[in-house]
Amino acid sequence: MIESTLDIATRDGAMESFICRPERGGPYPAVLMLMDAPGIREELRDMARRLATVGFHVVLPNLYYRAGRDTLFGPGVLQQGDPERDRMRAIRTRMTIPPVMEDIAAMLAFLDGQPEVKPGPVGCHGYCMSGPYALAAAARFPDRIAAAASFYGTWLVSDAEESPHLSLGRAKGEVYIACAEHDELAPLPMVEELRGLLDRSGAAGELEIYPGVHHGFAFPQRWCFDKPAAERHWERLIALYRRRLDRG
Repeated sequence: MIESTLDIATRDGAMESFICRPERGGPYPAVLMLMDAPGIREELRDMARRLATVGFHVVLPNLYYRAGRDTLFGPGVLQQGDPERDRMRAIRTRMTIPPVMEDIAAMLAFLDGQPEVKPGPVGCHGYCMSGPYALAAAARFPDRIAAAASFYGTWLVSDAEESPHLSLGRAKGEVYIACAEHDELAPLPMVEELRGLLDRSGAAGELEIYPGVHHGFAFPQRWCFDKPAAERHWERLIALYRRRLDRG
């Protein structure tokens, strides 16, 4: 495994990003892995490494970079009332979809100049708060994002600018939406509304509800980690990327 941490230039500054890829056999297709609300941590780096081992060039950016390079949080970020959680929420609540789309554009431009990256389509997947970002990216960049996945994405149907439910039909690639049966941030009525919108949009892809699990089920260090569901998430994601990115 070859790993590096470097800054990707954006309109608003330098976005620190963890990048990993296999040692041999490249160049490899690129995928953008977008973080959940608690932010960059070793748990996410390990997930990026797992994806890289099966043949992808993975970019994991710190989407909180606008708030400074100290936007890394301790374990208290998951505890109600903890100062670390309050610090994270103060940053998270200011995030909107349009500036993240600018970050996606910067990452795509960065990838174009990397000899280790296979030219052509790119994948994008996000967890929690970044589920909507991944789906929005498929619509904003239909000629580059050939595969997009949301895992327990939050508020996928909302009044936010560029809410993904408004533009599913503009995606040319395949989308995959995974929802937890128990998730107050994506209630089942909202999920079923989104399923109907996806069906009517004509976009390629599917929405799948993972039964009996809770928001965050794919994270190994989360209280709600569910190994069978987490392995299903890897199966679906890797198959999606191999279908859409491993061409030529």
